[in-house]
Amino acid sequence: MIIKHLAKCGIMHFFIGTSIFWTATLLPNFSWAQTDTTKINQLKDVQINQLRLSKQHLSPTPLQVLSGLELQRLNSLSIADAVRYFSGVQVKDYGGIAGLKTINVRSMGSNHTAVFYDGVQLGNAQNGQVDLGKYTLDNIDELSLTSGQRAELLQPAKAFASASSLFIKTKVPSFNNKLQNFSADVKGGSFGLANVSALYEQKLRKNLALFVNAAFLNANGKYKYRYTNGYYDTTVVRTNADIYSYRLEGGVHGRAGQEGQWYVKVYQYQSERGIPGAIVSNKFDFSQRQWDDNIFVQTHYEHKLSNRYSLSLYAKYANDYTRYNDPTIKSDKGALNNIYKQQEMYFSFANVYRVADPLYFSFSSDYSFQTLDANLEYFAYPSRNTGLFVLAGKYVQKRFEFQANVLATLITEKVKTFSAAGNRVEYTPTTMFSWQPFQTPNFRLKGFYKSIFRMPTFNDLYYTFIGNTNLRPEYTKQYDLGFNYNTHVLAGTLKNFSIQTDVYYNQVKDKIVAVPTLNLFRWTMLNLDAVSIKGLETNIKALWLIDRFELITNLNYTFEKALDVTKTGFTYRNQIPYIPVHSGSFTSSLAYTHYSLNYSFIYTGERYSQKANIPVNYVKPYYTHDVSINANFGKLKNYKVTAEINNLFNQYYDVVLNYPMPGRNFRFTISTKI
Repeated sequence: MIIKHLAKCGIMHFFIGTSIFWTATLLPNFSWAQTDTTKINQLKDVQINQLRLSKQHLSPTPLQVLSGLELQRLNSLSIADAVRYFSGVQVKDYGGIAGLKTINVRSMGSNHTAVFYDGVQLGNAQNGQVDLGKYTLDNIDELSLTSGQRAELLQPAKAFASASSLFIKTKVPSFNNKLQNFSADVKGGSFGLANVSALYEQKLRKNLALFVNAAFLNANGKYKYRYTNGYYDTTVVRTNADIYSYRLEGGVHGRAGQEGQWYVKVYQYQSERGIPGAIVSNKFDFSQRQWDDNIFVQTHYEHKLSNRYSLSLYAKYANDYTRYNDPTIKSDKGALNNIYKQQEMYFSFANVYRVADPLYFSFSSDYSFQTLDANLEYFAYPSRNTGLFVLAGKYVQKRFEFQANVLATLITEKVKTFSAAGNRVEYTPTTMFSWQPFQTPNFRLKGFYKSIFRMPTFNDLYYTFIGNTNLRPEYTKQYDLGFNYNTHVLAGTLKNFSIQTDVYYNQVKDKIVAVPTLNLFRWTMLNLDAVSIKGLETNIKALWLIDRFELITNLNYTFEKALDVTKTGFTYRNQIPYIPVHSGSFTSSLAYTHYSLNYSFIYTGERYSQKANIPVNYVKPYYTHDVSINANFGKLKNYKVTAEINNLFNQYYDVVLNYPMPGRNFRFTISTKI
């Protein structure tokens, strides 16, 4: 079915891409397993990969994982670039390096996907969205995406409290009989890109290590794109898409005996960027600017105190500053200059008790306090207290696993002006199972049901002239049934094959939308839509060893009907905006001695930019091809050079209508590890 639609919208690109694929197919990262490295290191790397696949195989909920080694082979500058390779995911990208980038999983909206950084959720009480373009990949060890929730019991209550979760895991110091580690990357490329990052790790004692990670990024963001107003076509240069940013992260990791671990880290991100506006009505130049300064301090302690009892503690303080300037909007006080300041305090306590070998219980409790200040007139200055409490149980046998939990959410809000939205108490259940129906462990059935909701954000409730304090939460019911098949082949060139397939059905009630009132300059927030989402997603991986070549292939495909089922609406049974019926990705890498050749293909089908599925709202499908080559040098292979070509065939396309994306572009990277 996907080939049929690819044929409609780009069959030439697809066949060119597949021909490249057969010469260079996805490898999580086996290039470091080369002929003059030791066989011991090579075997360890393969074992790590098989363990990761086994974790996915046993999960009762859909779990997709990209290791840090795999991430190095995907032509990705930020986390936003990398998550495009997960099935069931849409990334809203407003163009270029500086443009906002948010994640949407299974068409439920960005606010339904929680993003966790080393176990703690990245919060944004103001608008509920996390800009994934802020987070580069130079210090990331693993990305994992879960629909529903992870099966682990020992996790914060927030990990139970969203429809899907993206987990970002940073690197943990590892020394291999050394006292220090140092690594650095230098990137340069199109659009004036200059990106430098460095990581230093110091072993202080046997169970204590210090790390410092810093990164700097600068780009002018200028790239060519095509524009038509219906009468003539022209080529224009994108402006006001520049960015300057730096990130500094440091802390200590420690172990408490054989069964305990902890960390403390400090993180700061600061940036200034242009806001690339929508290209409409022959307007090509923009002057809006945004400044961000994000700081947080985060700590975690986890310990297995006995064979029956384990506990986990988290704490975090975050302070986020955003300034937005628009010289085109002026008043008697001058140009628009909005400043927002968010603060959050967060604490979490989770513990697990094993009653007997097959039976486990856990209790998790979280508390967070969030405030939002601004320099606006008639602003509410809201504060929110949130308590989350989860009681969960798990029954585990060799061939069957069942888990259930109930989440209680208690929220109180206060405002300094006007009226608060009021207090809320919600109870939401989840059940999940994984079953091995046959004697062979290769095949497992799985499924889950989850009821969850998302609270209106501070902007939804209190934004001047737009907010609505009577908004109800947006409720979601999720149903999922699927299977995992994973086999390790001992003979022949095919060494590993796995497939993960799920069918799902989601219901969204009281969807929060913005609608115009008396004029287009005054909008308000309302609970209007009911949405029905039916879909299928599949992920297929294979590993081949052909003489001295190592080859891995990865194919993702998503079919999704996300329909507006509000019977009183004029768009009843229409596909909701920006959700393609068909989408997929195809990634590959071929490794030989100290070289690897990598290829990736992403396809996004036809969509509509508005609720009405009419020709004027039609958005064409797009497909991109990326190619890169890596070469490792030095006796210990501690120097690497990477050359990338992105959007190989120079396709002009919009992810979000009127926000053009870059055409063909290049990156060059030099890396070292000492």
